[in-house]
Amino acid sequence: PDTDGRPRQEILAPERATVDLTVDDVTPEDLGAALSRAASVPYDLVVEPPLRAHLFRLSDEDHVLLLVVHHIASDGWSNAPLSRDLSTAYTARCNGTAPDWQPLPVQYADYTLWQHDVLGDENAPESVLNGQLDYWRRTLADLPEELNLPTDRPRPAEMSYRGEQVTLRFSPELHTSLVDLAREAGGTVFMVLQAAIAALLGKVSGGEDIPIGTAVAGRTDEALDDLVGFFVNTLVLRTDLSGNPTFRALVERVKEADLAAYAHQDVPFERLVDELNPVRSMARHPLFQVMLSMQNTPAAGTKLGSLSAAPLPVALDTAKFDLSFELGERFSSDGSPAGLEGAIEFATDLFDRSSIEQLAVRLFQLLETVVADPDRVVSTVDVLTARERERVLVEWNDTARPVEPVTLAGL
Repeated sequence: PDTDGRPRQEILAPERATVDLTVDDVTPEDLGAALSRAASVPYDLVVEPPLRAHLFRLSDEDHVLLLVVHHIASDGWSNAPLSRDLSTAYTARCNGTAPDWQPLPVQYADYTLWQHDVLGDENAPESVLNGQLDYWRRTLADLPEELNLPTDRPRPAEMSYRGEQVTLRFSPELHTSLVDLAREAGGTVFMVLQAAIAALLGKVSGGEDIPIGTAVAGRTDEALDDLVGFFVNTLVLRTDLSGNPTFRALVERVKEADLAAYAHQDVPFERLVDELNPVRSMARHPLFQVMLSMQNTPAAGTKLGSLSAAPLPVALDTAKFDLSFELGERFSSDGSPAGLEGAIEFATDLFDRSSIEQLAVRLFQLLETVVADPDRVVSTVDVLTARERERVLVEWNDTARPVEPVTLAGL
């Protein structure tokens, strides 16, 4: 609840800590829209707990369970333990027993106390928090207020957070090349992708200083792996394109900057914004407007007794940033690279779908060029002039019509 402008935590008594299960009948044709509507209802954390449950009944034999958890109480990593706990509870209740929980080694309150203890007082010169804040002050000094991307419309005075997605799929062959290049650099596929996206954004924006946001799990101890809670933090990764580097040299720059950022990842992003005090605007996200995420959290498998259960994607027409690149690696049974899948989420206030489709094309073209010749100077990679090519690259993720691959002729 909010008291005189200051939020406080209220812990509900067991008899009040219940979750209402809403049950609705829905046809298969209307299911997607019903899921999106239910998942998009805003929370009022002053008066309601951060968890909702909604059951959609398609038939006596076919149901869809939607759980919506506010980010204040959970993060992506939490999905796996939450699903396991749900499976344990459901199976036990079907057998007429209470779930036999294994006690967790720590609770979320233990983590918060540990964090305060480790980080210390920011006013103490020798504290970890003071040292990390000093690193970010130096690293993000004179950061551009806004990345000058070529938008289809002027930026509105206030973000509406409306968005869409263009789905990406990269072949196993390209995935293998990215893995090989990352291994040669002693880095990760994430670092190679960051370098490529930064190079692309530099070309389309005309800038050499490219800040990109990313999320880190924040679970620095194995004791936190099975705990449901909000641990994730946001980092600002600054990519320097100056000096006409080769792509291999750019990956090395990214690697060095990222490792330093990871070593100073404990400062909460909102505290960092307060400290750096950038020009505030309702029109854009502070410190960065482009996000890059690699989805490598444990799979959230659910086994509900004798039921057959599988995850179902939910389409949301939202965008928290101007652009958000979300990618995940796939591997075959023998561990070899099997391709990358993901999406570019974009703010419809700024961009038309066709512009983001073209951006996806350019990213693919740049990646194919630099993995073939990583010692090529980035400025000589031409992604603005399309080459004749026919390749299935992008599936348009449009909930208004079936998802189907589009052949990009003239690429």
